[in-house]
Amino acid sequence: MRILVTGVNGQLGHDVVRHLKELGIEHRGVDMADFDLTDETEVMSYVTEYAPDAIIHCAAYTAVDKAETDVVNCMRVNGAGTLYLVRAATAVDASLLYVSTDYVFDGQGDQPFETTSTLGPQNVYGLSKLQGEYAVKGQMKRFFIVRTSWVYGLNGKNFVKTMRRLGREKNRLNVVCDQIGSPTFSDDLAVLLCQMIQTQQYGIYHATNEGFCSWAEFAEEIMLTSHLKCEINPVPTSEYPTPARRPLNSRMSKNSLERAGFARLPSWEDALHRYIQQLQQEGVE
Repeated sequence: MRILVTGVNGQLGHDVVRHLKELGIEHRGVDMADFDLTDETEVMSYVTEYAPDAIIHCAAYTAVDKAETDVVNCMRVNGAGTLYLVRAATAVDASLLYVSTDYVFDGQGDQPFETTSTLGPQNVYGLSKLQGEYAVKGQMKRFFIVRTSWVYGLNGKNFVKTMRRLGREKNRLNVVCDQIGSPTFSDDLAVLLCQMIQTQQYGIYHATNEGFCSWAEFAEEIMLTSHLKCEINPVPTSEYPTPARRPLNSRMSKNSLERAGFARLPSWEDALHRYIQQLQQEGVE
């Protein structure tokens, strides 16, 4: 099996490639330097030349707040870029796994969203990722759509690294307490994606580490596990305005994983502890 992985320089793409290497599966990780995702001719040329059996599409425009004023670029990457990759995958008869987000929902209520729940993104980023979903669902039969949330990993910037840095600099931090979801360790998610792409269990899935928490609770656990004395002050979203509207409810049901025979990911607390151990072992601040 030959697999093409987009977004190799991102958190998730980096871990997917590493796990494919450990599994001994032929693969190629690509990023912006290899081809322009928003150029259909470049996408088609590269994919048809490599002729993968499957594509794991991790590349995305993820600057959520910037997207509110950079609408065209965000939609080109996440919407049109995904469509071009779908067309290229179809041309070489490859299956495709598209990594999506909880932002495709409206973020309201307090119950976990099912894969069949009503869609209604509340910001440009969410809308662009939903356009990517439509491209995949509308033109492919052999596809996986995997919605995840609050991702962090060894490669690149993320909330955990930011909290650890600020925790060393400050004695007290305000962190929102009314946005509830599931932190997801990219290493754990990558293991699942590499397993999934080798099957024919096509469909839509939700995949995050188990359990729910607020950003403030997540930050508190980061400080505790990192042995930092910084106090976390929980504040409502209304006191921390951002250009992009954030969902208050990012909970997602993982029933779809169980129905297809895939194991749920470990708890978010367990994942965080393992991640911080890795950071410490590799000397990453």
